[in-house]
Amino acid sequence: MQNKMYLQGKRLMKLPLTTLTAAFAMLSMAQSAHAIPCQEVANMLDAGVPANIVASAIKDSGAQYTASDISCLAKAGAPAPVLAVARSMTAVASEPEPAPTRRSAPARARGIDDESDLMGSRASSRRTLEDEGDQGRSASPSAVKDAVRLLRNNKPLSASLRLYDLLKSGQFPEEDTKIKYYLARSLEQLEMYHTAQYFFLKVVNKGSSTPYFKYALPKLVKMARYTGDETELLKVAPKVPVEAYPRGSKNKMYYLMGLRALSQSDLTNARKYFGQISSKSDLYMRARYLEGIIYNKQGKLKSAKRAFMDVVRSPIEADTRKGLERKQALKDLSLVNIGRMYYKIERFEDSSKYFDLVSHDSVYWPDSLFSAAWANFMQNNLNHALGQLLTVRSPFFSENDFIPELEYLRALTFFNLCEYKEVDTILKGFEGRMKPVQGELKDFVKGYASKEQLKVAERAWDTYFGVRAQETQIPKALFSKLLRNEDIAGIVSHMDLMDEELELIDSQKPEWRNTVGALLKKVIEKDRQKLKRRAGKFMLAEMARWANTLQDLISSSEIVRFEVIDAQRVDYQYKFQNPDLSNLSSKVDLDFATATDFIYWPFNGEFWKDELGYYHYTEQGSCK
Repeated sequence: MQNKMYLQGKRLMKLPLTTLTAAFAMLSMAQSAHAIPCQEVANMLDAGVPANIVASAIKDSGAQYTASDISCLAKAGAPAPVLAVARSMTAVASEPEPAPTRRSAPARARGIDDESDLMGSRASSRRTLEDEGDQGRSASPSAVKDAVRLLRNNKPLSASLRLYDLLKSGQFPEEDTKIKYYLARSLEQLEMYHTAQYFFLKVVNKGSSTPYFKYALPKLVKMARYTGDETELLKVAPKVPVEAYPRGSKNKMYYLMGLRALSQSDLTNARKYFGQISSKSDLYMRARYLEGIIYNKQGKLKSAKRAFMDVVRSPIEADTRKGLERKQALKDLSLVNIGRMYYKIERFEDSSKYFDLVSHDSVYWPDSLFSAAWANFMQNNLNHALGQLLTVRSPFFSENDFIPELEYLRALTFFNLCEYKEVDTILKGFEGRMKPVQGELKDFVKGYASKEQLKVAERAWDTYFGVRAQETQIPKALFSKLLRNEDIAGIVSHMDLMDEELELIDSQKPEWRNTVGALLKKVIEKDRQKLKRRAGKFMLAEMARWANTLQDLISSSEIVRFEVIDAQRVDYQYKFQNPDLSNLSSKVDLDFATATDFIYWPFNGEFWKDELGYYHYTEQGSCK
């Protein structure tokens, strides 16, 4: 049996360009002495109108631009020539602002192979461009500025080739950070997000003293959204002084610092960092949820419930379907946590109410049903508990949700109903299935117990998820559960994105593929090994946890089977001492009458999706 995981990396959807005709019509409609509105400028640029023509139109209008106009143009992605003209027409000169790259059609759609001047042309533009971070500094060497100009003119492939040559030559060591920053910008525009992250990280690691730090750090945050892996950011966060956090990255940096403190069991500082995240941030729900986890660990149950309820009540807003699903899952997980808190203090009825609020479509519904079954077991609602367990055991969940405790709870429930043969059958079956799994997990983890063995943890990953994955006793459901671990899922998503990036590199022209592409491939392959090693370590930790869990369950199962033998002995002894009991028939006429809004159907072994969660046993039990 081979177990592999394939997660497709997602790309941003980008708006189609308007026609050139419409853009030029906007130019002809511009009134003298009236500033061209920011949105019209953005539309012209999106339509492909050359920046020099747009700049000329702004200049010809003769109007004065305010600071807010300049800010709007910058946010709309206006290139440096346009911003320069607009700034020259302000009543009071404003501070230079960074010019974000204008959002264009995806690289694949634009056909990045087809740049007419792949090798670039130094005479292609005579315009002077303002470069991010250049304020108050001497002019860059012309070769560097020419490369940046190509990027500004929407030719990232040519720009990256020119920047690569400059980096390789080492002619301008004083411009090394700038070259790497713009190479990262070029790769970002080409949708090569991993290698863009690699070079942005090089810039950030130079420290906040470099003028490009404040531009590279937000980009690094953005790259993490594409890769799905925040590991590099977690390394960077502690090195950055709080006062150096760029405004757009503060919430993310506080979040990362909180995660780091939490991983080090520094609960006080973790809560402090999470508490500084704005309620308007996309990270607010996740931060508040983690605050609830921390309060619960500290025994502050009221504060924990308030935090979890804040998550439940938060409106769901996200740009992508995946984002919406994650936030809904966070709400459901918060309800599960509240239910477990009430269970912990033995308020089982309240516990059940919160478990029942979890959506049937939620990825956490099987877990909530299993937890609810425990709550009903503790309230002696044994038939209700068995019905909930039947749903979790259905084929709809059994292949993706590994909950081995389920069979143990079934056995305990039937034990309380004095159905000892059923208990023995359930537990023997459970032990027969789980002992080989526990043995494989234990032996595999043992093979990486030393520090030296752990250094090659990528081999552990390849054992089960590599090209030649080995045969295994471990059920698919356990791997599915393991791959839902947030750390592992992020790494898998990142590696999938690397595969797509390699394909994109191979699709380019030879003069780019064999130079820039060759460097990027080396970066990707080296980083892939690091990612697999990291994934292997997370996987080994999860496997060790499951090996211990299964060992505990197997030991508990053996104890219950011993209790079954003892209970049967007492039962036989009681019947022998009371022979009249043998005349009592265990047959019971069942009355299936229910409320008028229910139809009661006896279960025939088939599972239907619309019946899930509504199963109820009518087990009378054999206790006398």
